Amino acid sequence: MNRSFRAISSSVLLAVPALASAAMPVIEVFKSESCGCCEAWTKHLKEHGFTVKINNVANPSDYRQKFGIPTAMGSCHTAKVAGYAIEGHVPASEIKRLVASGVKARGLAVPAMPLGSPGMEAGRSDPYDVFLVQPDGRPTVYKHYSGKS
Repeated sequence: MNRSFRAISSSVLLAVPALASAAMPVIEVFKSESCGCCEAWTKHLKEHGFTVKINNVANPSDYRQKFGIPTAMGSCHTAKVAGYAIEGHVPASEIKRLVASGVKARGLAVPAMPLGSPGMEAGRSDPYDVFLVQPDGRPTVYKHYSGKS
């Protein structure tokens, strides 16, 4: 291998991780300071390449309302990424898929706190749905997780 090809190859390989992390948007999380499952969810996001900005707030539901997520879709924390609202324990893979799609929507929601969802890992995994909240506020199933007992 000649010297200039090696130098170019090395430069490209070194740049790839930097480009990948630069392309990942920052996710801003609004949560209660004392919530352990919210902390576990933010750890999940970081492990999947997100830069996370955490805001400990007195009432996270204020942000759900501000971002247009229906009360029925509520959970313990709300986030904002690339113009989308994220409510509850949404898997990082679904957030990435939404952001990459650019679909018109308010965001994603996992209502309540289902066991087995990111941040709610326990001895079992219950089935749960990730909902896409349409621009009109209507939720539709975006992805179903079957769980495992």
